[in-house]
Amino acid sequence: MKLTAREKSELLGEGFVTVILLLLLNLSLLILLNEFIRSNPGLERGIFQIKESITIGPNNYRVWSYQNFFIIFMMFVDIWVVYWRLMRRFKQMQLRHIISELHYIANGHFDHRIPFTLKGDHQRVVDSVNALVDSVIESMDEERKIEQSKDELITNVSHDLRTPLTSIIGYLGLIENKQYKTKDDVLKYTHTAFLKAEQMKSMVDDLFEYTKVRQSTTKMTFNEISVESMLEQLSASFELEAKKKQIEISVKSTPKSLKIEADAEKLGRLFNDLITNALKYANGGRHIYLEAEKKGDQVIFKVSNDGEQIPEKSISHLFERFYRVESSRSKATGGTGLGLAIAQSIVELHHGKIHAESSKKLTSFIIELPLKQTKSNKQQNGK
Repeated sequence: MKLTAREKSELLGEGFVTVILLLLLNLSLLILLNEFIRSNPGLERGIFQIKESITIGPNNYRVWSYQNFFIIFMMFVDIWVVYWRLMRRFKQMQLRHIISELHYIANGHFDHRIPFTLKGDHQRVVDSVNALVDSVIESMDEERKIEQSKDELITNVSHDLRTPLTSIIGYLGLIENKQYKTKDDVLKYTHTAFLKAEQMKSMVDDLFEYTKVRQSTTKMTFNEISVESMLEQLSASFELEAKKKQIEISVKSTPKSLKIEADAEKLGRLFNDLITNALKYANGGRHIYLEAEKKGDQVIFKVSNDGEQIPEKSISHLFERFYRVESSRSKATGGTGLGLAIAQSIVELHHGKIHAESSKKLTSFIIELPLKQTKSNKQQNGK
């Protein structure tokens, strides 16, 4: 920290005044000491005898005056007092600079940090203040992102719900106003309204599930699950739908006895969404592969299909809310754009990772989950 010219002048003035006061104090003490000794002849003779008996150095120099001892002693004391006073004032100046910087930051300059490199407690104060400002800025940014995220969520939900709702109101309005010719028209209008209502229900259900798994207080029920049995059950539940699309679902677990500690309901929802996505969007695909492999203390799951490749530019956005790959954005697929966001949240609740890879031969969603949940992980999930 550099001192200003005014502060340097103030420091020099402090030192000068201190030196003058100490010299006057020393002179006063010396005079009082001399008067005290002169008024006590016995003490004066004793000092003289001590002085005669003390020699210094190889040449036996005698100390001719006790005042010399007193002056040397007081000189060391004076140097210490001057140093202490100057350091005390210097630290006060440092503290004044720190307070000034704090006021500057508090006035809205949150990108500013205290640039001083000091010593001792003041440096710890500077480091703590800078760390606190960083933490506050990070919290503010996070809060801003959350607010923006909420606004985007409301906007996207409103947009996605408005289209089917408009259709429902439109078709029911035709019936209400008797703008139909035959009973078949009424059935057609009500059937279309029903399909749109189901689409809305699917959106609302996905939105509810998404908000539920995103909450930090979401409770998890961890149990030991047989991986191969779980994948086989999932394969069987999609067998009819897969046959309709001439798609074969295969299951592989290495080793076959592999078990994982997880929430069965949420893990089932995770793979349900991934398999549903594969059936909906694997255009031209004929196979869906469900694989699990133990690697150290992790289980690596892969849900793969040999359908159409996902564009590289879309890979990094797949897990964003309401994101749909351009070629499959049609509402006819019934997608809400929340399925993969829900899947990612479920993986995070299990303290794992998920990512996607896509090539001309294979598109894979790869999930890494811990084999066992630690006590701290269970506590975080409210168990």
